[in-house]
Amino acid sequence: MVLSKTASETDVSVHSTFASRYVRTSLPRFKMPENSIPKEAAYQIINDELMLDGNPRLNLASFVTTWMEPECDKLIMDSINKNYVDMDEYPVTTELQNRCVNIIAHLFNAPLGESEAAVGVGTVGSSEAIMLAGLAFKRKWQNKRKAEGKPYDKPNIVTGANVQVCWEKFARYFEVELKEVKLREGYYVMDPVKAVEMVDENTICVAAILGSTLNGEFEDVKLLNDLLIKKNKETGWDTPIHVDAASGGFIAPFLYPELEWDFRLPLVKSINVSGHKYGLVYAGIGWVIWRSKEDLPEELIFHINYLGADQPTFTLNFSKGSSQVIAQYYQLIRLGYEVRTYLR
Repeated sequence: MVLSKTASETDVSVHSTFASRYVRTSLPRFKMPENSIPKEAAYQIINDELMLDGNPRLNLASFVTTWMEPECDKLIMDSINKNYVDMDEYPVTTELQNRCVNIIAHLFNAPLGESEAAVGVGTVGSSEAIMLAGLAFKRKWQNKRKAEGKPYDKPNIVTGANVQVCWEKFARYFEVELKEVKLREGYYVMDPVKAVEMVDENTICVAAILGSTLNGEFEDVKLLNDLLIKKNKETGWDTPIHVDAASGGFIAPFLYPELEWDFRLPLVKSINVSGHKYGLVYAGIGWVIWRSKEDLPEELIFHINYLGADQPTFTLNFSKGSSQVIAQYYQLIRLGYEVRTYLR
């Protein structure tokens, strides 16, 4: 969301570049016009203004996908009017989401049985995914503290100072103290040793970054896991790890398949990834995957039935278009593991 700003006296109307009897009088900028105009005129006015936007293909700052194959563009447009939260009305879209969750879970080496379903959900980018993962950690920690008769009002989370702003949002919005490991000259990611030193009994999780926003570097999740196992054994705590793989989740499994950063490490309980980065889908689709059902507290899952049959849901949004989910499934089956050939 972009916060609006107050208009100046010289900025209260919209002017059209081309002459037309429908826009001889300037349109009000911040109020609805009194009269309707033809669709062609409305299109031309907006199209002219959008010419001042940048070219997405040249936008290297936001590192999100700006081009997809025409076949996928057609699938997106064919489904742009679907609200896939209505599972009864759009069961195939829901099935495609579930397939994506399971494909990604296997990609991240989730410990699943032969016929066991993965636990995860499609989100609006990694920001929502991080909020959901953080809420799950907070609730699990609170439940444990309550059961032990201990205070549960001062949760904290340990991260590096290089985390993306959505982690700061999570901490502020959901009242969790953010304990940041400071960066140092020549070392611009979280130091696992210093991170584990900052962990205390109120730490709901340590968040590691696989693909730092600052320089793309992977943090050492394996070392973090090993150090945290040792500390948990010494203290009796069970502090877990979340991996923010927004940028690296669709890179590491193909370029560095031997790198241990995912569910192969026992303390990694959840992972988020951005489908609209190297998942090669237009903004904004993200995913959050949990290691097992036990890592997602049941009380956070809502069961609704006013759209038909029982629908379990764990999201911060309700109405949501289905296009990006379908586009993600397209890319997963279109490219397959052979995509590693192109990445190298």
